[in-house]
Amino acid sequence: MNIRLNGEPAQTAAQTLHELLEGLGYDEDARIATAVNGDFVPASRRAECKLNGNDEIEILAPRQGG
Repeated sequence: MNIRLNGEPAQTAAQTLHELLEGLGYDEDARIATAVNGDFVPASRRAECKLNGNDEIEILAPRQGG
């Protein structure tokens, strides 16, 4: 299915946010924030968060710096 990942067009066969993150190489301990269509999805709900075509997914990771 076609999605937008961090603002860029992407394709995935993942059915859930958890599956998408696994496919991108994020493990369950990854310190990231996720949102689907502008709604925050906590880590505890990623496995039940179903993806649909044209969803907009944001993955944010903290960065060090000043």
